[in-house]
Amino acid sequence: MMIWVVVLLVVLGAALLLTGSWAYLTANRLDRLHVRYDMSWQALDAALARRAVVARAVALDAYGHGPQAQRLAALADAAERADRPAREAAENALSAALTLVDPAVLPAALVAELADAEARVLLARRFHNDAVRDTLALRERPMVRLLHLGGTAALPTYFEIAERAGLAARHGVAQRVSARIVLLDEHGCVLLFRGSDPAGDGSRRWWFTVGGAVEPGEELADAAARELFEETGLRVTAAELVGPVWRRDALIDFNGSVMRSEEHFFVHRTRRFDPSSAGHDELERRYIQGHRWCDATMIAELDANGESVYPRQLGALLAKAGELADVRGAGPGTQPQIIR
Repeated sequence: MMIWVVVLLVVLGAALLLTGSWAYLTANRLDRLHVRYDMSWQALDAALARRAVVARAVALDAYGHGPQAQRLAALADAAERADRPAREAAENALSAALTLVDPAVLPAALVAELADAEARVLLARRFHNDAVRDTLALRERPMVRLLHLGGTAALPTYFEIAERAGLAARHGVAQRVSARIVLLDEHGCVLLFRGSDPAGDGSRRWWFTVGGAVEPGEELADAAARELFEETGLRVTAAELVGPVWRRDALIDFNGSVMRSEEHFFVHRTRRFDPSSAGHDELERRYIQGHRWCDATMIAELDANGESVYPRQLGALLAKAGELADVRGAGPGTQPQIIR
């Protein structure tokens, strides 16, 4: 009888230990998710505030000092000052008013600034709602609710405002879809090209991944494989690429024109080699000034020295890219992660 009592106590002790360990780890994960949620809201709030500032400038340039200008400026003020429960309605009202503005009456620089502000709101909202989804998925589990692992923090809420598809095109900003490749060597370093604006004085330089525009009717993976061969001389099939794993939306001022860039990233691992420039076109020969295989530390050093690396999160995501590259024959599996 005593043996069974001892066994029962041991089993109960082990169960309590496992439950306690799981609860501790889950509570820590929830804490990180809550921090991520708070930061995503701060980023979204900042993006919305910037749009309100641009909207006031649009009101002045589009309508002067008339009643329409006053109404648009008032909507921007209301959106900026609205508390959280009323923010969605206020931002949607501002979006509707901005839709009525004729971009032809605005300076090109202001058109580009408005398109950029709208794009940043779009990305920030997606980041925020991703954080909400992940937090709710964990907090709504029965055991998490039973043990009150979420503490006293309020449940996060989605932020739903209308996305104005085609905004950049309506504002006269050209759109380009690109397929890009995070090309890794056997040590986990990524191949980056160094470039500068051919329309500028060459003082501003940056680093970027392999890739380029998708041709009409071309699949993303086919475009990525083609660009990889043209820019480096490395020939792979579309099936050998993993992805797209990331997506980046940005407004780019390059070679005298502003464009809205929609970039889809694939990953691939190979042995380190010296890329060939034989396939570069005339423009690429003008603005590509060299290459380097970089790890995360080198990327941080380039940034610190004033030479930006794109995408901006590449250094932080490099280890994850290496994990994805080693999954042979993997497709996208999930929706691409939105990155900066």
